[in-house]
Amino acid sequence: MTRTIGFALAGLVVAAAVAVVASPFASSAPDGLERVAEDFAFADHAANSAPATAMLPDYAVPGVASPRWSTALAGLAGTFATFGIGIVVSRTLANRKRGS
Repeated sequence: MTRTIGFALAGLVVAAAVAVVASPFASSAPDGLERVAEDFAFADHAANSAPATAMLPDYAVPGVASPRWSTALAGLAGTFATFGIGIVVSRTLANRKRGS
């Protein structure tokens, strides 16, 4: 079991490093859904009906002055959130399997 935990933590460190280093170089061009919204002229409607608060709007951490660091921190937060969700799901499935 400790080997599995070590492997998972090593994967987390690598993913976090990639997120911090690579995320500031992400394209500023709109992604697929944003592009379709622009092409079919409903992007403004979607922006106006979005929730008032978002955790990381536009993949940036509010209050961080440097756009590069703001994006890097948003990538890091997303990496940790995804890892945490993966842990919860895997433990839930493992417990369900043991109970059967």
